[in-house]
Amino acid sequence: MDARTPADLEAALADLAAPVKLLFFTRTFGCDTCGSARRIVDSIASLSDRVTVEEFNLVLDKDEVRDYGIRRAPAIAVVGEADTGIRFYGAPDGHELVSLIDAIALVASRDSGLSGESRARLAEVEQPIDIQVFVTPT
Repeated sequence: MDARTPADLEAALADLAAPVKLLFFTRTFGCDTCGSARRIVDSIASLSDRVTVEEFNLVLDKDEVRDYGIRRAPAIAVVGEADTGIRFYGAPDGHELVSLIDAIALVASRDSGLSGESRARLAEVEQPIDIQVFVTPT
């Protein structure tokens, strides 16, 4: 997807197969990008009745922070019928916004899109693997 306008974003979210929650983790102090990240998730939720936002405080909501493995704020956990482990840290703007929209569509579809061979190889993994992608604005 190459969303550039709000209409592109709305079109990308128009046919979600299932509801998706954006669990937004914030903190009151020491978080310069929490406000802009919250505006982004609220904007996304306003484009589809299948996307909702729940907010948690990194300091006060310790159970949720632990349950979702959140390490810092702002953070967004993309959760559908089950938690897929997809997390975004920081304010997802620009190309990161496109990645967030893609993640929402992926979670709603309940299908990773992986081949049978890839699924079989992943089934052999015996311990958790944490894959992180870092993006620097240019």
